[in-house]
Amino acid sequence: MPPIETTLWAAADKLRGNMDAGEYKHVALGLIFLKYISDRFDARRKAALIDPEERDLVDDRDLYLADGIFYVPDRSRWDFLKENATSTKPTVGELLDQAMLDIEAENSSLRGVLTKNYARQELDQTKLGEVLKLFSDIKFDDSHKGQDVLGRVYEYFLGEFAKMEGKRGGQYYTAGCVVKLLVEMLEPFKGRVYDPCCGSGGMFVQSERFVEEHGGRLNEISVYGQESNATTWRLAKMNLAIRGIEANLGPKWADTFHEDLHKGLMAKYVLANPPFNDSDWGGEKLKRDSRWKYGVPPAGNANFAWLQHIIHHLAPDGYAGVVLANGSLSSQQSGEGDIRRAMIEGVEIAEANGKKTFLPGLVDCIVSLPGQLFSTTQIPVCLWFLTRDKSNGISRDKKLRDRTKEILFIDARGLGTMVSRTLKELAGQDVAKVADTYHAWREVGGRYKDVPGFAKAAAIEEVAGQGYVLTPGRYVGTPEADVEDEPFDAKMQRLTKALREQMAAGAALDERIRKALAGVGHGW
Repeated sequence: MPPIETTLWAAADKLRGNMDAGEYKHVALGLIFLKYISDRFDARRKAALIDPEERDLVDDRDLYLADGIFYVPDRSRWDFLKENATSTKPTVGELLDQAMLDIEAENSSLRGVLTKNYARQELDQTKLGEVLKLFSDIKFDDSHKGQDVLGRVYEYFLGEFAKMEGKRGGQYYTAGCVVKLLVEMLEPFKGRVYDPCCGSGGMFVQSERFVEEHGGRLNEISVYGQESNATTWRLAKMNLAIRGIEANLGPKWADTFHEDLHKGLMAKYVLANPPFNDSDWGGEKLKRDSRWKYGVPPAGNANFAWLQHIIHHLAPDGYAGVVLANGSLSSQQSGEGDIRRAMIEGVEIAEANGKKTFLPGLVDCIVSLPGQLFSTTQIPVCLWFLTRDKSNGISRDKKLRDRTKEILFIDARGLGTMVSRTLKELAGQDVAKVADTYHAWREVGGRYKDVPGFAKAAAIEEVAGQGYVLTPGRYVGTPEADVEDEPFDAKMQRLTKALREQMAAGAALDERIRKALAGVGHGW
């Protein structure tokens, strides 16, 4: 039996017709979201009906909102929509559009978020009704009130849409294994988690999953994000709501560089996958921005603008993990080499009062990733890990050692397994290998050792000698060849003996064949 994700995908894919993936995405994901909030509402309502103390409150919005459940009006509930799925006037699409409007009216946090274009002419209403009925037959039941199953379905759909949309899909979706690697390395266990270009919210989902899997308390992390694309911002709001994750994504979508919705925020953890090599970020208007402590980023490439925006929001004991194109490791044009050097060595800046302040270097670790991890781009990518304080610290109650004079380089290009003709994935053991290496290097008593061809703890002096280029391949070297323990003479004697025995066996077999042929009159 195919998994629930692929079954629902096959069903929902019938709706696509003449719509492109970008439009169709919201139609399918909107149905999933509506099913989830309706199921949660119905379950809470049934519980209230059998409770003498709550029976009179079943139509009170506050009863549901107090439990973090969206209030769903009568004609927005799934059962009502299912019963009218074959309606021709109004059509099922018109009913769905009105259902979404009514839900937004009752729940202020969803206003302007939900999909409301099911009545469009190009959407086959008969197929829409069939899909709605099929979704009804799937039970979203588990120990987490359907969140795990529905969350899985939602994540699967997002990944499939990203593949269909190609490059544009990368604006809202980061490969799951890459997100997991970032989270496993940073261990966001307690404090504020921030993503300045949050897409559909995958970093937050994986962070909360990490906390749950390691026995932490979800109420000890708080989530902040921002997204500039209106439709992607809506996707993120729905994606997080499905999982019951409370997140501050700002009151609207907005450009992070030009309208920072979280001014003053200092985050313990920043996880981000910004647009690669973005040349259209409006840098000319921000030449004097206070965020550029390590140097003014070039107007033609936003890579070092993203890094410095992230540093700007990083708490004194904070850590950041950022996905960037490999060019960020070695580029020299438009002052990028100077910015990278300042981020490695540190920089002295003049304050408004005339005093000078030294900002220390904050590059902690660089990881080069294998190709073909992203279905949306073939650009080679890497991970930057930054921290404001490399001198000590604590991560998940483990004391960190002084790393101010070192940077860890990990070359993970040899890891990963092809899961399709064009797509590679990091398996659990690959993620663990990279994360464990980083943790062993930074922890007191971590027993880290360089591994030729894979990992090297390089001194800042060595990095300076390489012109502050951070490409891991320059530092880790090549893998050690297998050591030959057997003496040459002994090996030749063994191999010669084996060859002699094989030749004798071959001669005996030839003789048997000749005799067999002679027995049937064809010998020689």
